[in-house]
Amino acid sequence: MIFFLSRLSRLLGSRLHGWRLPLVVIVLVFLTSWLAMALVEPADSPIVAPGNYWWYFVVTAATVGYGDFFPVSTAGHVVGTYVIVGGIVTLTLLFTRLADYLQSARGKRRRGVVALDLADHVVVLGYVPGRTERMLTELSAESSTRVALCAWDDVPENPVPENACVSFVRGDLAHADVMARACVARARTVVVDGRDDNETLAIAVAVDHANPGVHMVAALRDLGRRDNLRYVNPRIACVQWHMPTLITEEALDPGITDVYSDLMSEGGHGNTYSLRLPDGHGFATFGDCQVHLGRTFGATVLAVRTAEGLTVSPPWDTPVERGATLYYVGRSRITAGELTSAR
Repeated sequence: MIFFLSRLSRLLGSRLHGWRLPLVVIVLVFLTSWLAMALVEPADSPIVAPGNYWWYFVVTAATVGYGDFFPVSTAGHVVGTYVIVGGIVTLTLLFTRLADYLQSARGKRRRGVVALDLADHVVVLGYVPGRTERMLTELSAESSTRVALCAWDDVPENPVPENACVSFVRGDLAHADVMARACVARARTVVVDGRDDNETLAIAVAVDHANPGVHMVAALRDLGRRDNLRYVNPRIACVQWHMPTLITEEALDPGITDVYSDLMSEGGHGNTYSLRLPDGHGFATFGDCQVHLGRTFGATVLAVRTAEGLTVSPPWDTPVERGATLYYVGRSRITAGELTSAR
């Protein structure tokens, strides 16, 4: 019996694929066992009645065996054994097909050939070993941001399979197919990190076509090329390629590169200065300094240096001792005399 079912499953397996094989096996076992049971059981046996046999078959094939219906003849016991073996064979085939399906789906996702189903996520177009891993770690560190990493065909599998927040897409990064599979049309931010500035420009054109309103961050080796990118979209944020941390900051907090650029440029809306607090300054805490410089000079204190060292954005109740140095953003430098005379 086991030999017969084994040979049958092999024979059918060569002709049937997918989920059809276990379905054919269970139907064949059901029909043949019902016919055999009707032939070997007594005529008045309730087990062969159509309303009863399907229930007996299900609980017996599943090896549950409630015992409400059972064969009484020796030959009926043999048929019952056939049903049990057929059920086991069918379940084995089902689990095998399920395992194959899951393995195939997992392999396709790992190879980046399936379409993703993401929204309000970050898309990273381009992959450089080491550099991209650090960027992905920073992008997914806050609030477990979902990231779609897109790489060229020379990256055969997801390079960061251990990062559950990162999905993988492989293909031509400037092609509409990659834009669709990475769900660029529903993305919050797109980071374009091409292998050179020409490639970055080509990818940016594809991104703008797929989602004109998306916040796009482009990494450039030559920032002089930013004008070319802004022909595509004037809102593209262009960041120096060798500053990956700034790229991820701009991706997570749109506009932050403009703030940095303004602070570091001559003649910007604010510059960074330092001020050593004079003796008898009268400030007890960092909060006192922040309030006084803000209200009096329109300045914002960023950090304080004390004998213990530099602290950026300290708590407002941090004591400021004699000789402490404040670092602030303002329109002009504040002298110690101006500070004390305004008290």
